[in-house]
Amino acid sequence: MKLEHIQIQTNNILETAAFYKDILELPIIEKTPQTVTIKAGDSILKFTENPDFNSIYHFAFNIPENKLEEAIEWCKNKIDLLLIEDQRVIATFETWNSNAVYFYDNNGNLLEFIARHDLDNLQIKGFSSKSILNISEIGIVNENPMELGDQLVEDHDLAFFAKNFNSENFAAIGDDEGLLIIVKPYRNWYPTQTPSKSNKTEVRLENNGTKIELNF
Repeated sequence: MKLEHIQIQTNNILETAAFYKDILELPIIEKTPQTVTIKAGDSILKFTENPDFNSIYHFAFNIPENKLEEAIEWCKNKIDLLLIEDQRVIATFETWNSNAVYFYDNNGNLLEFIARHDLDNLQIKGFSSKSILNISEIGIVNENPMELGDQLVEDHDLAFFAKNFNSENFAAIGDDEGLLIIVKPYRNWYPTQTPSKSNKTEVRLENNGTKIELNF
């Protein structure tokens, strides 16, 4: 499953455009007074301005499975990576066979670089913003994660993520390429103490050749 286009909100379009262009060094492909559209590998990330918006999103970027250490070096002098525990910045997800680092954007959104070792995406050249492969996860907040997951499976021929222990608190739809991470409200976004809240999110994805548009 591929997350082709994600649309979310910001309360400051100028600062958001500056962060993604100047800090993450991602190309801006369209900008208006109320929106900014950013290319992140094979995915598109679009922000729309809402001056009253006062919440955060969580999303992740896939990077080459062998480039996490280089990504950490690249982040130095750019952004502060979040400590997981014992002064470490690398999170290990054994059942997902992946490692990740976390950081905030200018909006306080929780972002993640994740290296999924079951993907055949090894890269020889040094890490840069061009190594960001795609948006690999978007967090969706819903009172009933399993119920929403079942609905998505039935309505759009999607599938629960086989590597995840899906539950009433946390469910994942998709695969290593792209995941909808569905959590209950006020569940803290790992590895922070920031509670999840439901925010308007538009997702365009591709699954087995079928284009799907979802609004949450």
